[in-house]
Formats: sequence, C-alpha cells, structure tokens
Amino acid sequence: MTMLVPPWLEPLLKTAFLSICRTHGDAARSECNMYCLDCNDNAFCFYCRSSKHKDHQVIQIRRSSYHDVVRVSEIQKVLDISGVQTYVINSARVLFLNERPQPKSSGKASSHVCEICGRSLLDTFSFCSIGCKLVGTKRNGDASFILDARNEVLALQRGEGISSRGGNQLREGLEHDIYPPSTTLPPPSNARRRKGIPHRAPLGS
Repeated sequence: MTMLVPPWLEPLLKTAFLSICRTHGDAARSECNMYCLDCNDNAFCFYCRSSKHKDHQVIQIRRSSYHDVVRVSEIQKVLDISGVQTYVINSARVLFLNERPQPKSSGKASSHVCEICGRSLLDTFSFCSIGCKLVGTKRNGDASFILDARNEVLALQRGEGISSRGGNQLREGLEHDIYPPSTTLPPPSNARRRKGIPHRAPLGS
C-alpha cells in the first residue's frame, strides 16, 4: 500500500513548541519554534538550527490565538495540504496544526464544516487543520499528504488552496480566529471622508 503520511508528521503534531531553549535561554531568539523533518525530534531554537540543522529541511512554527500554525509557503513544499482550511494572518497564509476548541455557536448554521471535528469552515474545505486531515486520512484512506510532481503543479495553480472568491470571506472572518480575546483589534485606517463638491449659486440675470 502506498504511504499516505510522511513519518515525521505525527511527531510534529505532538511536539510542544515555543518553550525556551535550555542551551540558549539567555539569547534574544531562544524560543523553540522550529522542527527538523530530517531529524524528526524535538523543537529547537534559531541558534540550534545554525549549529545542528544547517543543511536540513526545517519548518518554523508560529502562534496565533494560542494555537500553533505554519505558513502555507513553507509546508506546501513538503506536504500535500489539499482540503485543509487556510487563514490569513499578518498578510501570510497559514494552516493550523491541530484541532481547536469549537467557538460558541452564533446561532447561524455554517454550510461548510470540518469532516472530523465539525468546526465551521469559511470555504469549501474538508478539514480545519492538518491534524484533522491526518485523522481522516487514517480513517478513510481517501486522502494523502504525500506530494508528487502533479500535486506540486496543482498547488501552484490553485494559489495555495484559496480561490479569489473565498479570499474576502477569509479576511472578514479572521477577527475571532486570529486575535486572542484579550487583544485589542487594530483601529481602522484614518481615511478622511471626501467632502462633496460645492455648487456655485447661479448668477442673477
């Protein structure tokens, strides 16, 4: 049977990120936010990468709303991410690594939900995270994470998995997903309203 899941994926999803490196704890960039796909071991920091993983395949993990995310531009080079919902954070498209708690219902039924956890999705995707796609792949065997030449071409053609139609929908739904509850949302731009053009009174006859 063809391998559907790369050997490093499950360890990656179980790894705890963003702790302080024991070796470089006093340095400025000491957060363990990187993972080596060749070594398939624990998370490490920027300085560990330079000394131990210089020529290896490494991806960087980021944090959004207390959950781990990875940039699409990085992960799509090594993983077939088709079917997974993507989001826009700080102008970069990202994927959530694992399932997140379902937010309180707003009373509006969503037409798109994750096949595994039932989380509402913003567009016609099948899974809310890489972790949920992993569960679906192992359960049904009808999806795969393994890239081939054809998948790479398709990934480029579909613009990292988001249609132009869905782009605005993603940005409109980001405030609840991207900003932590205690974070104040950035104020709107100070665009001045354009004043109406004054009309001159007609001249007397």
